[in-house]
Amino acid sequence: MLTREQLQEIHSRTDLIAVAEQSGLKLKKHLRHHRYEAELAALQAQLVNLMHWIEQEGMRLAIIFEGRDAAGKGGSIKRFVEHLNPRSTRIVALAKPTEVERGQWYFRRYIKELPNPGQIVFFDRSWYNRAVVEPVMGFCTKPEYRRFMAQVTEFEHMLYEDGVHLVKFWFDISRKEQQKRFDGRLENPLKQWKFSPVDLRGQELWGDYTTYKERMFAKTHTPFSPWTIVDTDDKRVARLESMRHVLSLFDYPGRDQAQVELLPDPNVVRRYFRRGLAEER
Repeated sequence: MLTREQLQEIHSRTDLIAVAEQSGLKLKKHLRHHRYEAELAALQAQLVNLMHWIEQEGMRLAIIFEGRDAAGKGGSIKRFVEHLNPRSTRIVALAKPTEVERGQWYFRRYIKELPNPGQIVFFDRSWYNRAVVEPVMGFCTKPEYRRFMAQVTEFEHMLYEDGVHLVKFWFDISRKEQQKRFDGRLENPLKQWKFSPVDLRGQELWGDYTTYKERMFAKTHTPFSPWTIVDTDDKRVARLESMRHVLSLFDYPGRDQAQVELLPDPNVVRRYFRRGLAEER
């Protein structure tokens, strides 16, 4: 605790840090949180500028968030949209297909969710369910999987030709960190709803997920629709850096006056490149 005399000496953040250090108080965690909140607010302000420009230009932007369970997709989307106009932005998180939808062309239920002119749509998982989760968990047949893999790049090329801007994120989490987050969900009554038997299977089938994930990257990473990998063992860093990546893609008005770094950290955000399947992630 600081004394009244010490508090009277504090007139700035620098004074607070100096007095705290003299008193043996540890502020590192609090300062890190303060820096995160300040940077988050600055990036969210830039997202508002980007949104206004997209509205004015009638652009269509779809941002896909893919990754293993507990990688932080939902939390990042929440921070992306926190201050955006709900009339210009939507979150799409589709439930498993109905019997009618299962009889339709696979992409049909996603097509109707694509952005209209002036809109940004955030996909919390997407058509890429069929590239990784469904074949690993046995939710689709082998012919369905092969058909999807044959069609998806053509589907995305049609979107590209029609002027839809598509950003594809893969939120990459280590096996150890995923288990830690699963344990945290089970211990927190407010987060237990997020945990399911499928999560446990994800840990058991880690290697199968890795194989299908790498196959997906190799076949669907294209010049017109590349994959962007975000390391997410630190959720806060992942949120900030994924925002930076999206902002860095567009030359919107006011970008050059930003009071925050808009280029993502290449140690956290990178384009897909081929690497060995034996990697832990």
